Amino acid sequence: MQELTQPAPARAIYDAAERYIFSLITGPPTPAAETPPEVIRERALERLDRMRAFLDFLGRPQDQFRAIHIGGTSGKGSTAALTAAILTEAGYRTGLHVSPYLQVATEKLVVDNRLASARRYHELVEQLAERVAAWIGSGQPPISYGEFWVALTFLYFAEEAVDVGVVEVGAGGRFDLTNVIAPEVVAITSIGLDHVVTLGNTLAEIAWHKAGIIKPGTTAVTAVTESEPLDVIRAEADATGARLIELRAGDSYYLESTDASGTRFVDHASGETFAAPLAGAFQASNAATAIALARAFTGGSIDNATIRRGLASARFPGRMEIVQQAPLVLLDGAHNPQKVAGLAADLGQITGHRRTVAVFGVLDTKNYTDMLAELAPHVDVLVATSPLVYAKPAVPAAEVAEHARAFIDDVHVEPEPLKAIERALQLAAESDAVVVTGSLYLIGNVRERWFPTEAILSQGTMWPQRSNGQ
Repeated sequence: MQELTQPAPARAIYDAAERYIFSLITGPPTPAAETPPEVIRERALERLDRMRAFLDFLGRPQDQFRAIHIGGTSGKGSTAALTAAILTEAGYRTGLHVSPYLQVATEKLVVDNRLASARRYHELVEQLAERVAAWIGSGQPPISYGEFWVALTFLYFAEEAVDVGVVEVGAGGRFDLTNVIAPEVVAITSIGLDHVVTLGNTLAEIAWHKAGIIKPGTTAVTAVTESEPLDVIRAEADATGARLIELRAGDSYYLESTDASGTRFVDHASGETFAAPLAGAFQASNAATAIALARAFTGGSIDNATIRRGLASARFPGRMEIVQQAPLVLLDGAHNPQKVAGLAADLGQITGHRRTVAVFGVLDTKNYTDMLAELAPHVDVLVATSPLVYAKPAVPAAEVAEHARAFIDDVHVEPEPLKAIERALQLAAESDAVVVTGSLYLIGNVRERWFPTEAILSQGTMWPQRSNGQ
């Protein structure tokens, strides 16, 4: 890696590290649709074996902290953030790894609610790049982008001496690169049809992948209630001898309310009413799962007051996030039909049933026609755009618009995300709402308007102080 001069701006330091990491991307992020399942599985097993071997080469940093592993089709990121917030409040030095990131890679390197600094990030990347060179020099195969990131995260948590690392699964679970940790507690938040090329076309197949994070001796928490995937999760728990905690709305917890300020729910185990500052009815399930994880991890020693303070402190960017009031602007990275259905179900309560302009864009691996069908009844105007992300192609904005016109009369096209948000703001009156959705990468693109990357890197938080008065 290129040496840095002192003192270098945070953005220059960050960009130098990013150039190296992006150089590790050598192919498409997912296999082609026609790739046989047995080939996909063989490649996944090879990657896992290489991941384990590389971590052995590094001295097994993943063994230097206790771990919680969280998977699921929807809700795993929010649940991870809520769990980390509770454990930080309980006095644990807590690492949090989520995937993907919205704006800056250091979102994946969080300790006690603080992002790794740009300089610390560069130092870590430089340190690990040297180890990669030594690994390859010893005759081993190259390390991929994903493998590098998992190793970087575990190395950071180990060097920061965290008490616990809360780790979100990237995709699937059984063959995910993060599935090399030995967690004490795991969670499976939900099962839906997503990543079907690699995970399968049925809920049972997908559940088999998700359930692969359940290990012998762990406690597993699940909010899955559909019989087909739940049976698969139960079978995995039985096979591994894991204790399984099943959460069910109306039994384990029930929703009181959700609006722009957050979500309130009653926890049946304690009879307590808890509140999380994350909007959306589905956040009751995520928060109940986080509470169950924290209780299992602490052996039930955590008290309700600590849980309440932890939930109150939790924040998670790009998920039902309100960044402006007039017009109301809501950012939600719903990127599959299940997530969009959750957004649509709560949209009226969050926006107060205002006239709504949507900005919508997706990656080309997504079932965006079903996503549009879920969203369309709740919006009046749509601006079609295309997320900008390195090495991951998006559906062209014009193609999105063509399909959207089957559901919505007033459709506009603006391929560039920041121009699309400006177009939407022009189309909206101050009393209206603007909703941006379809891709977490799109959220990262437009969030720059309110929270510039430079400020995030300089201040070490996703909510830096803003100078524009918004």
